[in-house]
Amino acid sequence: MTVESEISLPSVNGGRLPGFLARPETTTPGPAIVMIYEIFGMTPEMRRVARDLAREGYTVLIPDLFARGRVKPLCIASTVATMATGRGAALGDCESARRWLADQPTVDADRIGVMGFCMGGGFAMLLSQSGLYRVAVPFYGRAGVEVEPVCPVVASFGGRDAQFADGYPQRLEADLTERGIPHDVVVYPEAGHSFMTRTPGVKGAVARRTPLHAEYHEPSATDATERVRAFLRDHL
Repeated sequence: MTVESEISLPSVNGGRLPGFLARPETTTPGPAIVMIYEIFGMTPEMRRVARDLAREGYTVLIPDLFARGRVKPLCIASTVATMATGRGAALGDCESARRWLADQPTVDADRIGVMGFCMGGGFAMLLSQSGLYRVAVPFYGRAGVEVEPVCPVVASFGGRDAQFADGYPQRLEADLTERGIPHDVVVYPEAGHSFMTRTPGVKGAVARRTPLHAEYHEPSATDATERVRAFLRDHL
């Protein structure tokens, strides 16, 4: 059984930040994940992923990074700029989510990981070098600045995703290998961007026709899910 709720948490940036929480129905402290959503924000698919992880025994918090301020396009632009530069309020909001989780009686504060999709994958990479997380799980994401993870990394990319045609996944794997960081980096040749989630409607139709070839790819999503589960069992 799982429990889910809409929450409000204090932010180090001031004020409060909304978020979505999914957790197992237990009183025993266990592992937790700060999950950073894709560019489309707090979608049903992001909530679905959180629920699936909760069924596996993880407490998952998705901070709503786009909720700060009254003009949503400006919030989105500011958040994306943080991913690109490694500086900005969104990183403080992510840290606020981690601290909130660490204070919960059903969370083991020493067993918190970070997971992200698309834009969120870039944040997962940025946070992987903070020393505050036990594991980082980026899906088809990269930061706009050089990152050196210090925690184990399980990363998944689509081979048809044009933004990774420059060999970024291969460079990431080589760096992790050279520095002795436990990792599992896989590029799925038949998949494009956003292969883990279904983007409905016009957004999905447009995304499929971009050089990112962004669409759900079931075989890749299934394999990535199993890899991530195994990696989390070992490292979180």
